[in-house]
Parts: sequence; structure tokens; C-alpha cells
Amino acid sequence: MVLHANNLVKRFGGIVAVNNVSLKINGGEVVGLIGPNGSGKTTLINLVSGFYKPDGGRIVFEGIDITKKEPYERVKLGIARTFQIPRLISNMTALQNVAYAIVGSKRFREKKMTLEEALSEAIYYLDIVGLLRKRDVLVKDLPLYEQRLLELARALATNPRFIMVDEVMAGLNPVEADNVAKLVQRLREEFKLTILWVEHVLRIIMRSVERVLVMNEGKIIAEGPPHEVVKNPVVVKAYIGEEVVL
Repeated sequence: MVLHANNLVKRFGGIVAVNNVSLKINGGEVVGLIGPNGSGKTTLINLVSGFYKPDGGRIVFEGIDITKKEPYERVKLGIARTFQIPRLISNMTALQNVAYAIVGSKRFREKKMTLEEALSEAIYYLDIVGLLRKRDVLVKDLPLYEQRLLELARALATNPRFIMVDEVMAGLNPVEADNVAKLVQRLREEFKLTILWVEHVLRIIMRSVERVLVMNEGKIIAEGPPHEVVKNPVVVKAYIGEEVVL
């Protein structure tokens, strides 16, 4: 088992954003996390990645209790993520953004890599996501689609085993969304990744994952294979509104 979260709770004042949530993710799985806005999906990812500390519960990654560990410590263990709104360094180039992630990595220090070696490795990751020709372009000059790709490249550059993808389709047109979905699947296979994928575009997520978790009002209300979950009356009522034809 890669990740085991047990009875997680996160409060913001009087609001319970994550309410006694438990989940298990096995190695090699691609698990979808869906639910209405405000259901607690991103808060859950923030807890697992260390951006928030839980008010209750425990998180174990590959047998290590990471509940109190800082984000950078979790990255060193093999946890990476992307963001709903890309968090890139806008006044740096695409190449520099990926190299920056490598310079901050555990292997950079252990292997005593040079900056030139980090830049060379960054080129490799840019090529994988199809951004090699944009390596010298400032992030602020990249369209949203390419910023999404760059976030994936940067996450890969930390040498992860587990990646959380947070609404990578947001703001993309259907063609771009399909391209990103294919890329995520290819990265999973090539890098032997385990993935937790938060998404609102159901036609993508339902065709890209083996298992789906559904959150509503801070709780997981359903779990199972995509074709079963979308027919669950509780899910239909809370989120979908009608059964999805896949």
C-alpha cells in the first residue's frame, strides 16, 4: 500500500472541510477523486501533501507516518503534486522552473550534481511533456495549457512515486484536455507512478481511472469502479444530477 489516510479531519473555524475521511491507495493505481465544489477535495490533497496539517487523523506513506512532516520532507519521500491554479515562477523560463525543482531535490545533493547537470535533466523532462521548444520562454508568456504541462514536468523532476493531480483540465478545451489525459496515462506507465487525480471533467476521469472516490460536504460518500459509481443514487443526487453515459 502506498498511501493510507485514517480518520482525517480539517477545520477552518466552524467549517469542517474534511470530516473523518479515510482512504487507501495501492501501488500503481490511478484513483479519481470527484465531487462538487467545496466538497473538500483540494483540502484533502493539501493534507496529504503537507500544505495543511490535520486537526485529527493520521497519514502513512509507504509505511512512514508523515502526518507531521513538512511538504519538502514529503517530496523527498516521493510525493509530488500539481495545483488547480499553476504555481510556477512566472519570471523564470520553463527550463529554469524544472531545473529549480531538481536543484531542490534530494538526489541533487546526494549525487553532488552540478547546475549544468540539473539543466540537462530538466531538458529531459520538458521533452517528455512536449515543451522542449518552449524551454527558453518565460512562464508568464506560456498559455494555460502549456503551464499545465510544465507543472507535470516539474512534478516529475522531483522523482516521485506518488503524484496528486489537482484539476489539471480546468480551463482547457476538449482537445487539450484529451492530450493531457493521454499524457498522464503515459507518465503513469513510463515512470511506474501511483496517481490520485482530482477532476471535474467526468468524461475524462471516468475513462482514465480504475477506481473513483466521491466527496461531498467533507466526507467520502461513495467509492468503486467508475461505471458503478456514476449509477449510485447518492452520487447522482449529490453531484452528477443525472447518470453519465460513458
